[in-house]
Amino acid sequence: MKGFDKMLDSTDLQIIDELTKNSRITMKELGEKVHLTGQAASTRVAKLEDQGIIEGYTINVNQMKMGYGVHAIIHIFTKTTNHQPYLSFLKKQKDIVRNNFKVSGESCYLLECRFPSNESLDEFLTNLSNYVSYKLSIIINKY
Repeated sequence: MKGFDKMLDSTDLQIIDELTKNSRITMKELGEKVHLTGQAASTRVAKLEDQGIIEGYTINVNQMKMGYGVHAIIHIFTKTTNHQPYLSFLKKQKDIVRNNFKVSGESCYLLECRFPSNESLDEFLTNLSNYVSYKLSIIINKY
């Protein structure tokens, strides 16, 4: 790959694994887990960031506790080749839309949304149908 001096070694992969589990870990703790000093772990992390392998750090938010108990996956079927009206509609729905993936296969997009209630889901779907056809799935549980 362009810009990489070498492929990742097993220590780099362990670092990525540990940071994926807990991105708030101290460099000292990380070093202990991967058998490096804290300074060496910090240097490795900085290198992975500089190479663009680590792009950022994030948190997991409990959507149920945030008031978004209805989790939906919606297969989107566009009615025309002009997708801009649909995409513009989604930009106005930032509090509901979690992900919008352009996909190949049966549908054109795979839309992931969270809703505070079935009523808000119904209102969203009513408005969505002005732009696209869809097939709805509700997430029951995550394993």
